Amino acid sequence: MADSIDEECDYLFKAVLIGDSGVGKSNLLSRFSKDEFRLDSKPTIGVEFAYRNIKVGDKLIKAQIWDTAGQERFRAITSSYYRGALGAILVYDITRKISFENVSKWLRELREYGNSDMVIVLAGNKLDLSHSREVSEEEGKIFAETEGLCFMETSALENVNVERVFLDMISKIHQITSQKILEAKLDETIPSPSLQAAKQTIHIDDHEVTATKQPSSYCCSN
Repeated sequence: MADSIDEECDYLFKAVLIGDSGVGKSNLLSRFSKDEFRLDSKPTIGVEFAYRNIKVGDKLIKAQIWDTAGQERFRAITSSYYRGALGAILVYDITRKISFENVSKWLRELREYGNSDMVIVLAGNKLDLSHSREVSEEEGKIFAETEGLCFMETSALENVNVERVFLDMISKIHQITSQKILEAKLDETIPSPSLQAAKQTIHIDDHEVTATKQPSSYCCSN
């Protein structure tokens, strides 16, 4: 695992956190990027993002995670931020049934604005408040299975499954991206990348990940 965001990376992956306001998106991001939890966390205004470098195999990946505002009045702002995202963590609060019921609405928006092969993880957050849960783990699993999503319950407060939910998503994105690059090379539609070739870059589809070095299944557990 690399800590410096200034290191030269092989890939830059953009992912988004989406879901209702107050489900814990900002604290999930804060816990993953800085290992911090803010008890006085306030609703995100507009969009925030954070970076973290991740080592997957022999590749160094810079994960750029966007925290999109969940409040309805900011929906027009956040919709444009789905563009170019290779992954998404769709978050609901296990103690608020309405946040789970709204997952379908967020998923429709994500599929409308996002890439067709985006890696999507459904995260039931605030597992530390399981004694007050209004959404069972089984409900989350069934919904995720029906929609073809990865699924995991998390707690940003107690740091339960936070690292895993992000790393599983990033690993799956890397797997898909590597397969795309391999297929493109086999089809001879994209030249081989080379650091020596005037810092040549490769674009995999429009707005998607850019590889700056020559590239060499895992989904969230139910």
